[in-house]
Amino acid sequence: MNLADRSCVPCRGDIAPLTREQFEPMLEEIPGWNVIDDRKLSKSYRFANFASAMKLANQIAELAECEGHHPDLLVRWGELMVCLWTHKIDGLSESDFILAAKIDRAAE
Repeated sequence: MNLADRSCVPCRGDIAPLTREQFEPMLEEIPGWNVIDDRKLSKSYRFANFASAMKLANQIAELAECEGHHPDLLVRWGELMVCLWTHKIDGLSESDFILAAKIDRAAE
């Protein structure tokens, strides 16, 4: 099953963040996403205007609520920047990659 078809799992904070060896295979499923300091996922989506960036931001907000996993979003004219990580473990979990794949699907 690909990442976008899975569901995020709430983190209780009792797990270790994923290591590079653990997350690299999942990163291959979400082209364009970057890993920052082995702790956060980031991607920037480009648009022709502000309204289109805002539209995707609103779609992401709905996804995040459904999944119980919430990214940081920065909306500005022609761009939406998304940053994901699991706050309770201050690093990456499988849920970050699942939500990233769902966001890519919404952006198509």
